[in-house]
Amino acid sequence: MANLTTVLSVAGASFAASFVEAVEALTIVLAVGLARGWRPALTGAAAALAALALIVAVLGPLIGAVPLRALQFVVGVLLLMFGLRWLRKAILRAIGVVGLHDEDAAFQRQTGELTEAERGQELGLDWIAGAAAFKAVLLEGIEVVFIVIAVGAARGRIGLASAGAVAASILVAAIGAAIHRPLARVPENALKFAVGVMLSAFGLFWTGESLGVEWPGGDPAILAFALIFLGVAAALVALLKPRLAKPA
Repeated sequence: MANLTTVLSVAGASFAASFVEAVEALTIVLAVGLARGWRPALTGAAAALAALALIVAVLGPLIGAVPLRALQFVVGVLLLMFGLRWLRKAILRAIGVVGLHDEDAAFQRQTGELTEAERGQELGLDWIAGAAAFKAVLLEGIEVVFIVIAVGAARGRIGLASAGAVAASILVAAIGAAIHRPLARVPENALKFAVGVMLSAFGLFWTGESLGVEWPGGDPAILAFALIFLGVAAALVALLKPRLAKPA
């Protein structure tokens, strides 16, 4: 049971978080490709993937040299902070304080900026398009790498977490290649809500475990923590949304 819980939670959290980041990167790459051509878009994306592979190659051996307890503590604290940040933003979007992320709007904005920059293409400035794709894939990819390491390292499940991230990235890329449009209908805020809950649950579990806490039930306690975070977040949304909706 413990192993199954760990497998499902690690793969699921990594897949969901990576899916969100991949959708955001895809929006920019598509904008570059449709506005300035697929050569700079794909070249920039490929260069970013190579840089990410180098980062993983450098960090991989370093993780194995860190004592497990220390690794669990550092990863747990960072994961808890990261998850709570995602959860906070999802709550603020749900109650209307922060606007929902609009992939169509982001796509149109990026396309407009690149179309304007196209005037300088004759002067050899087409590298701007490639740099835009590179930056988008690299920044979103770094978050994916962090999530994969954080979710997988403390349990020695880097391979499993990586598989979840790769599956999500391939799925998003395949859909994007098929429709040539940003995935605006993906319930991104709901996914961020779920990812925030899961990352926070992992972070709390591993931070306590690194300090010698023996959680009741072992690994399934992660799911219990996730339900607690979900319940608290849902209660906050239910409590705050009606108050903000009232006229001043």
